[in-house]
Amino acid sequence: MSGITTHVLDTSSGHPAIGVKVVLQILSGREWTDVGGGLTDANGRCNSLLGDQSLTAGAFRLLFDAGAYYRELHKDTFYTEIPIVFEVRQPEAHYHVPLLLSPFGYSTYRGS
Repeated sequence: MSGITTHVLDTSSGHPAIGVKVVLQILSGREWTDVGGGLTDANGRCNSLLGDQSLTAGAFRLLFDAGAYYRELHKDTFYTEIPIVFEVRQPEAHYHVPLLLSPFGYSTYRGS
């Protein structure tokens, strides 16, 4: 399992958000650089964001493609891309960053 994972729940339907594209980036100077990503599975989880790479300290950003997800469901949405920026201070720790998603709002927290 990756040192950074996510779980997306569609609170408007009460189900996991399947097939959401997630990109993981790290801040290098003033530029964001892609370091991994994937699609959420049947449980709304993406557990292999870093692949075989080791986690390092730094500022990270998860980008969730909510626009494509809701287009596939034929629903309007206000938030087409959702960025979540967070800091990794202990690379040996696990960072789980869930997203609670709806067409007109979202919430996140540090999970376990």
